[in-house]
Amino acid sequence: MPDNDFRTDLPLAGDLVAKDFDGWPDWLKTEFDEHANDGHVGSLLLSQNARVRVWEIRLAPRQRWHAHRHVLDYFWTAVTPGRSRQHTFDGTTREVTYLTGQTRHFHFGPGEYLLHDIENIGDTDLVFTTVEHLDSANAPLPVDADFGARDDNPAATARRR
Repeated sequence: MPDNDFRTDLPLAGDLVAKDFDGWPDWLKTEFDEHANDGHVGSLLLSQNARVRVWEIRLAPRQRWHAHRHVLDYFWTAVTPGRSRQHTFDGTTREVTYLTGQTRHFHFGPGEYLLHDIENIGDTDLVFTTVEHLDSANAPLPVDADFGARDDNPAATARRR
């Protein structure tokens, strides 16, 4: 089991529905290993500057976003209401209900992180905005420069309008 004592302070949402990797298929465990240092915390990078990265996660019903690692202080806001299932690196599974505008803030000390996935288990699109603070205690994980939108990307600007 990973050393995750720090995780007890994180404001994880929802109802605990399983623990000890109960119900995790082998492919999911493999994905967590393969994405253990994946800093793509959203499906589209909307904006990035010297202070923040702004991400969108947009999931259709039954769609999921792969395991990814948060190391920076950040917050997310639910743009739409809905429900998700999340697996977390400590072997827990949670189901969460979101209200439009619901927001949660996370703080990570040196070496702390959150590795999880997210799946839309609702009947409508589930959309979040996530803002990472680059001046956090941990160095930012690298992300692909061409992964989604950037401030200097005309396509990104058009999508945000």
